[in-house]
Amino acid sequence: MSCSIVMPAFNAVQYIESAIMSVQAQSYTLWELIVVDDGSDDGTVDVVKRMADLDSRIKLIQLPGNSGAAYARNAGIMLATGRFIAFLDSDDVWLPEKLDVQLNFMMENKAAFSFTSYFRMDRYGNECGVIGVPSKVDYRTLLKTCVIGCLTVVYDTMLIGKVNMPSGTGREDFATWLSILKRVDYAFGINQTLAKYRVYDDQSSARKTQMAMENWRLYRNIEKLSLPTSLYYFSHYAVRGVLRKTFPELARLIGVLD
Repeated sequence: MSCSIVMPAFNAVQYIESAIMSVQAQSYTLWELIVVDDGSDDGTVDVVKRMADLDSRIKLIQLPGNSGAAYARNAGIMLATGRFIAFLDSDDVWLPEKLDVQLNFMMENKAAFSFTSYFRMDRYGNECGVIGVPSKVDYRTLLKTCVIGCLTVVYDTMLIGKVNMPSGTGREDFATWLSILKRVDYAFGINQTLAKYRVYDDQSSARKTQMAMENWRLYRNIEKLSLPTSLYYFSHYAVRGVLRKTFPELARLIGVLD
């Protein structure tokens, strides 16, 4: 019951050692870590090579140039040999029991696709909140807003095959989860905090506007939803965003924030 972990990396020298060490610290040990360097020029490759020399489970792929996270993840997925595929970005970390808890849950419940709660942390690693998850989500529910954190996902290739991430969208992870939910009825949430997602305090409003635009394009261009249907789902996305930013306590109370 092996697991392949795909980690894209681009100029990640500041954090990637911690990310890799969090995989090495897993209580579940039957894994391979595929680090896909996406054209780094800051010493990221040297860190990964040093760690791979000491741990044969770590594999390094070097892409010739910067192609983006979706392309890098797909390169890793293509070479993955494990039954299960998981994702971890180079600036995030897992808690030691993450794979053990999640894979046991999936085997016991015959779940093809799962995700978990996670901590938010600042650039220095200080925890600053928890993002909780529902017990399960289907395709139409997920369209309203993506409640699945990429760093928490595991899917079973024996049940659904390998699933690549689409290019040409800034919401490649969201699009991928929707694609999987066209093959299976539910993604199952484990409401246990098993990972830490790094949030940067210099994220701008322009970035948030861009993400909203990418969400709209996903509805229209990738999911091929009609204009009225797209407006319906986008309204859920927009209202949730406003609540989380302007009224976080209310959002938490009604289950929108976490």
